[in-house]
Amino acid sequence: MDARSTVREYYDALRTGDPLAPYFAEEHDGDDAFVKFGISERLTGSEQIQTGLCAQTETTAEWTVTSHALRVCERGTHAWFSDSVSMEWTSTESGDRHEFDTRWSGTLTESSNRWQFVGMHVSTADEL
Repeated sequence: MDARSTVREYYDALRTGDPLAPYFAEEHDGDDAFVKFGISERLTGSEQIQTGLCAQTETTAEWTVTSHALRVCERGTHAWFSDSVSMEWTSTESGDRHEFDTRWSGTLTESSNRWQFVGMHVSTADEL
């Protein structure tokens, strides 16, 4: 699988409520902590990212994820991507429906013939 397919598969996992943590690499000794920015959160370090993604999967449902401008570049065992993504989900705790136009970017690394994120940033695309 290539990096582009991994990003698309991650979007599919969001839609279907599948586990998201396996898409993120774990730090090696000597690495600074990886970071995943969400619309309203900053998760720092593999453990916090995994915990946050598990909580997200447990407390949300009915995801719609629509990619509008996916761009991916691969160089050896590293890749980076950007995208404009419309997404919606329902909170299973409150029943509220959330809808955002977002911007995504991130970096992936390949090991053992598998691509994983080592950083991700998701923000809203609201204009000032």
